[in-house]
Amino acid sequence: MSLPVAGDLAAIDWAAPWLAPHAPIGERVAAAVAAGTSGAAALNAAWGADATPVRFVPQSDLPPGVAYESHIFASNCCPTREGLHDFFNGLAWLRFPLTKRRLNQLHVAQIAQTGIQPVRGPARDALTVFDENAAFLQAPDVLWDALVAKDWHTLFVELRPLWCQAQLVLFGHALLEKLVYARKPITAHVYRAQEASNSIADLDAWVAGDVSAEKLATKPFAHLPVLGVPGWWAANEDTSFYEDASVFRRPTKATAAPG
Repeated sequence: MSLPVAGDLAAIDWAAPWLAPHAPIGERVAAAVAAGTSGAAALNAAWGADATPVRFVPQSDLPPGVAYESHIFASNCCPTREGLHDFFNGLAWLRFPLTKRRLNQLHVAQIAQTGIQPVRGPARDALTVFDENAAFLQAPDVLWDALVAKDWHTLFVELRPLWCQAQLVLFGHALLEKLVYARKPITAHVYRAQEASNSIADLDAWVAGDVSAEKLATKPFAHLPVLGVPGWWAANEDTSFYEDASVFRRPTKATAAPG
């Protein structure tokens, strides 16, 4: 998809709380693209003097018939289209290089086992969901348990003060893309980061060491409408915000905590 500079790119609100971990680099890359630099070149420039796990290249560099993940693995080149989707994918590589590299390795291992099939197996499905829509949550047990149980009143009203002890970091590039035009139903697949610190680099290292195809195949996610996070959306200061059952859905059956 194309990305009009005066359209979607300009619509990114870098002051949005969910963009805080990405804003220092993201604003710089966005400014370069707005000035006429290609997305791939702007992302490459953002690496600075750091080691680069991948080099961003135009989508046209992807050879015909070669799987995207296999090409990244073999060449260390990430085909990049102009548009919000690949813009945020590039930011994910910049902020979480170890996790993105690990996901690429897992994808390629699954392709080696099963080939490219019309219907993906549970591991590749979960890898795709993780890559596109995951968020990482560090939180007290009672918050996590309430989230898994979809006990929204407990999670967001009764335990609201405990959110100051939690950290939610959005990772999935499709998730970030959707939030450029924020809507109440937008929901993240939350992966619990139980031992990470407040440093993004430490979080990246922990997730990269924890994630596996076997674990992801068990669907270790909790579903979180992200605009319900305290401090992330002004409307959620009113507790009636959480009474919208079309967004804050009740569980259909008893659910054990994933992970």
